[in-house]
Amino acid sequence: MSNPLSQLTPEQRQAVMMQAQNEANQQIMQQMMDQMTKGCFKRCAGVSGDRLDSKEQACMAVCQDRFLDVRAQVTEALQKRQSMH
Repeated sequence: MSNPLSQLTPEQRQAVMMQAQNEANQQIMQQMMDQMTKGCFKRCAGVSGDRLDSKEQACMAVCQDRFLDVRAQVTEALQKRQSMH
Protein backbone atom coordinates (compact mmCIF):
# COMPACT_ATOMS: atom_id res chain seq x y z
CA MET A 1 0.00 0.00 0.00
CA SER A 2 1.59 3.29 -1.06
CA ASN A 3 1.78 6.40 1.07
CA PRO A 4 -0.76 8.98 -0.19
CA LEU A 5 1.69 11.78 0.65
CA SER A 6 4.19 10.33 -1.80
CA GLN A 7 1.83 11.23 -4.66
CA LEU A 8 1.88 14.92 -3.71
CA THR A 9 4.32 17.55 -4.87
CA PRO A 10 6.74 18.86 -2.23
CA GLU A 11 4.67 22.04 -2.03
CA GLN A 12 1.48 20.08 -1.46
CA ARG A 13 3.17 17.95 1.20
CA GLN A 14 4.36 21.11 2.93
CA ALA A 15 0.82 22.53 2.84
CA VAL A 16 -0.59 19.31 4.33
CA MET A 17 2.02 19.33 7.08
CA MET A 18 1.39 23.01 7.85
CA GLN A 19 -2.36 22.36 8.07
CA ALA A 20 -1.77 19.44 10.45
CA GLN A 21 0.52 21.60 12.58
CA ASN A 22 -2.03 24.42 12.67
CA GLU A 23 -4.75 22.02 13.77
CA ALA A 24 -2.50 20.60 16.48
CA ASN A 25 -1.69 24.13 17.67
CA GLN A 26 -5.39 24.99 17.81
CA GLN A 27 -6.05 21.89 19.89
CA ILE A 28 -3.29 22.86 22.31
CA MET A 29 -4.77 26.33 22.68
CA GLN A 30 -8.28 24.99 23.23
CA GLN A 31 -6.99 22.62 25.91
CA MET A 32 -5.26 25.54 27.61
CA MET A 33 -8.47 27.58 27.59
CA ASP A 34 -10.39 24.64 29.07
CA GLN A 35 -7.75 24.25 31.77
CA MET A 36 -7.91 27.97 32.49
CA THR A 37 -11.66 27.93 32.90
CA LYS A 38 -11.69 24.87 35.15
CA GLY A 39 -8.58 25.80 37.10
CA CYS A 40 -9.55 29.41 37.76
CA PHE A 41 -13.09 28.47 38.71
CA LYS A 42 -11.84 25.78 41.09
CA ARG A 43 -9.30 28.17 42.61
CA CYS A 44 -11.53 31.23 42.88
CA ALA A 45 -15.18 30.27 43.14
CA GLY A 46 -16.59 29.59 46.54
CA VAL A 47 -19.85 28.07 47.57
CA SER A 48 -21.65 31.37 48.06
CA GLY A 49 -24.34 30.62 45.52
CA ASP A 50 -24.89 30.99 41.82
CA ARG A 51 -22.95 34.28 41.46
CA LEU A 52 -19.36 35.28 42.07
CA ASP A 53 -18.81 37.93 44.73
CA SER A 54 -16.35 40.78 44.17
CA LYS A 55 -13.40 38.86 45.69
CA GLU A 56 -14.12 35.85 43.51
CA GLN A 57 -14.46 38.06 40.42
CA ALA A 58 -11.13 39.74 41.16
CA CYS A 59 -9.50 36.34 41.68
CA MET A 60 -10.92 35.09 38.37
CA ALA A 61 -9.61 38.16 36.54
CA VAL A 62 -6.08 37.76 37.92
CA CYS A 63 -6.11 34.02 37.27
CA GLN A 64 -7.29 34.48 33.70
CA ASP A 65 -4.68 37.19 33.11
CA ARG A 66 -1.95 34.79 34.21
CA PHE A 67 -3.25 32.08 31.90
CA LEU A 68 -3.53 34.50 28.99
CA ASP A 69 0.06 35.64 29.56
CA VAL A 70 1.16 32.00 29.41
CA ARG A 71 -0.99 31.48 26.33
CA ALA A 72 0.78 34.37 24.60
CA GLN A 73 4.13 32.81 25.42
CA VAL A 74 2.99 29.40 24.16
CA THR A 75 1.64 30.98 20.97
CA GLU A 76 4.96 32.68 20.36
CA ALA A 77 6.85 29.43 20.96
CA LEU A 78 4.54 27.50 18.61
CA GLN A 79 4.98 30.13 15.91
CA LYS A 80 8.75 29.96 16.26
CA ARG A 81 8.65 26.17 16.09
CA GLN A 82 6.40 26.29 13.04
CA SER A 83 8.61 28.80 11.23
CA MET A 84 11.58 26.47 11.73
CA HIS A 85 9.90 23.81 9.55
